[in-house]
Amino acid sequence: MKKSIGRCEVLFVHEDRVRSARKALRDDRTTLELAETFKVLSDPTRLKVVLALTKEELCVCDIAALLGMTDSAISHQLRTLKHLRLVKHRKMGKMAYYSLDDEHIKDLIRLATRHVTEL
Repeated sequence: MKKSIGRCEVLFVHEDRVRSARKALRDDRTTLELAETFKVLSDPTRLKVVLALTKEELCVCDIAALLGMTDSAISHQLRTLKHLRLVKHRKMGKMAYYSLDDEHIKDLIRLATRHVTEL
């Protein structure tokens, strides 16, 4: 008979571990927003925008030139990122400069980058 890899062969629930793990779970709204954040960051273009903004405040034209895209396409991506509070902007005259919304975003990107680059 073939053994199943990764499955329990005995039905036993470790109640203490389940109680402990339950503390890591969040309410449905928070879980949904967290999932949406990761979903938005899973798009390579949006991730490149966020990566660029970890180093420098940039305007739409700067980001478009950096990524070889149109201003319109970048503006669309920035709206999505702004909606989830990943980026913010400030106006200076007719220019809008974008930056990360807060240090948490930079920390998230730094940790995720370290995760995928360490062997």
